[in-house]
Amino acid sequence: MKKIKYISTKTILLLGGMVLGLAGCSEDDDAADNGEVIITSQSLKMDLTQFEREDAGVFMQAFYWDVEPIGDWYNIISDKVEDYKASGINRIWLPAPGKGASGGFSMGYDPSDYFDVGEFEQHGTVETRFGSRQELEDLIQKAHANDLEVIADIVMGHNSGGGLQANPFRGGDEVFSLFNEENGNASGKFNRTNEHFHPNDIHNNDEQDLFFAETDLCHDQQYVQDWLWGRDDSVAAFYKNTLGFDGWRFDYVKSFAPKWVKAWNDKIGGFSVGENFDGNQQVLKDWVDASGSPAFDFACFYRLDETLDRAHDLTALGEAGNMLRKLDASKAVTFVANHDTEKDENPDNRISYANKLLAYSYILTHDGYPTIFYLDYEAFKGQLKTLIQIYNTLAVGDVEIIEANEDEYIMKRSGSGNNPGLILYMNISRQTKQRVVKTNWANKKLVDYTDNSRATPTADGEGNATLSAPAGSYAIWSITKE
Repeated sequence: MKKIKYISTKTILLLGGMVLGLAGCSEDDDAADNGEVIITSQSLKMDLTQFEREDAGVFMQAFYWDVEPIGDWYNIISDKVEDYKASGINRIWLPAPGKGASGGFSMGYDPSDYFDVGEFEQHGTVETRFGSRQELEDLIQKAHANDLEVIADIVMGHNSGGGLQANPFRGGDEVFSLFNEENGNASGKFNRTNEHFHPNDIHNNDEQDLFFAETDLCHDQQYVQDWLWGRDDSVAAFYKNTLGFDGWRFDYVKSFAPKWVKAWNDKIGGFSVGENFDGNQQVLKDWVDASGSPAFDFACFYRLDETLDRAHDLTALGEAGNMLRKLDASKAVTFVANHDTEKDENPDNRISYANKLLAYSYILTHDGYPTIFYLDYEAFKGQLKTLIQIYNTLAVGDVEIIEANEDEYIMKRSGSGNNPGLILYMNISRQTKQRVVKTNWANKKLVDYTDNSRATPTADGEGNATLSAPAGSYAIWSITKE
């Protein structure tokens, strides 16, 4: 009878160079001489493509702050479209496309001319930081050819880059509120004056949390509504019907009422997500209820940052209702990093590099719509491709938290039909952890689909199995193929 030895695919990759160097005297050869059969964890795994969900897909933030080189970003992302598609991504989020006051240096968050997406000479440049209008349209067309939707960043709370104009509602003080062909709006569309900003003859402001009060757009002005989304040639119509964008990421929604997001979506349609930069899950829930739009789950982000980086204690991940995804998973867009958090010098506002994959293992196994950050994908491509495939296949069914303590977090997805689901085991201690877990898989051999563990436990007749996770890492367990 042959002895069977199990070895993980990761171990094979790590030892590959050594094995080749040993020529004819490797341990594997000795094992073969002794009648052993080497079985890799890869050979035990099911073909996950059979479980691909109809709603499969992951969101990609396809930029970071101050992307380089200037003027070539659309081409860079265009070259990555096929890889994104192959990895299981279904939407890419691009930065605000309009010309900003900073010209070729602008990341789009100082919008001056919404209709200039890289074709008018103003603010010292024709192209935006990201490229020309033609390059943008080529990228969108290529994404569509690969069944990827493209999401535009919409900054409609404030403007920058206009000409000076006296505002009678500011005691005659001059502010940069004049936008026309000679002053930051070369397209000649959606020209603005002081009456379209706050304060004006309607009110002083519509929300208290203003990003840039001097040129905070007043959405109660019918003219502003019409040009942003109401007209047949509005900003929204131009982006969707002419350029080809499929949806919207609304920037800094605290500076305007959620009803304006609802009005935009009711008129134009498409996927949308709001940036409500708030770690309070109820604030997020109230906003998605009022706007009808999903929101980035900052509460989830801060719980992950707290548990992994500050408290070094996973207990809070088991608490009820402390994330948007726990209150309404259908409206929660989860994430581990974005362009703002990654440049924030405050460590309490970003998840450390060392704990990124642990955080991604969480959002890519739980409910909600997960987002991958461009720089993280480039740094951890192999691991993230694996996690994305797991999310798109095995991450189905009810979420049940089995254990949440200082060092461990164990969660089970119940599966559906012939899809067996999964068990996530996170371990932030300095040693391997193991625990007997009640699974849904009686008398089944199990394998870690991330290859972080080389164990191959078997569940007993009641579904109990001894699962493990390496120190400072994670494992994602499911059944082996028959």
